[in-house]
Amino acid sequence: MSQAPQIPWWHTPLAVLDTETTGLSPQNGDRIIEVAVIAFDGGVVTDRWSQLTNPGKELDPEVTRLTGIQPAELLGQPTFAEIAPELHRRLQGRTLVAYNAGFDRGFLLHEFNRAGLSLPRGSRWLDPLVFAKQLQKGQGNHKLGSVAKRLSVQLEEAHRAAADAECAGWVLLKLAEQLPADYAQVLDLHEKWEAEQEAERAVWKSRQQGRGGRSAGPSVDNDQPIHALGPGYAHGDELDPARYMYLRFVR
Repeated sequence: MSQAPQIPWWHTPLAVLDTETTGLSPQNGDRIIEVAVIAFDGGVVTDRWSQLTNPGKELDPEVTRLTGIQPAELLGQPTFAEIAPELHRRLQGRTLVAYNAGFDRGFLLHEFNRAGLSLPRGSRWLDPLVFAKQLQKGQGNHKLGSVAKRLSVQLEEAHRAAADAECAGWVLLKLAEQLPADYAQVLDLHEKWEAEQEAERAVWKSRQQGRGGRSAGPSVDNDQPIHALGPGYAHGDELDPARYMYLRFVR
């Protein structure tokens, strides 16, 4: 008896998520102010969900300028702890996808921990940025908007969680055309390329320190030092307002 054809990994349940935050570091007291989850099933969007949250702290005017989110809009919103069970439900049983996943994962882990919860057990992550850096080498920077434009994917409302998440999902599906259909193989490639990219970044940081550079902070994709406050941002690509705002300061 012949076996049924294997379903390509991009047709399996995906939860593409994005967060907007008050800053770069949850360890320094920064909080999530908006979270979105876009569900993809069978290679199409099947559900969209987003929620503003009250961070319990003052919102930097620069975040407002870039996102359009007004401080008054957050005052009547639930806390993250109040939405955490619903968010957990929407992530359950799905591969988690985020553009520059380290940033969103760090905030989600911190916020879930504060709420006495955790990410769904056994969650697997895919980061379209890892694939874009490998598959679009030499084609320009790897900001979400730039990668999307090269793939003819629209980004309707940059710096808002739902728009960024949906764009990241379609970017991943476009990049999937150049990737294996087997889930295990694509996970292996993701791990391999991510490790290589982090190693390259570590070498760059070491060289900057050896030259007496301004810091060992990350760079944008052209390997020029960028400006920012706070701890190192994992990939140095602008994705949301809180991340973007710090590109203008010395890191």
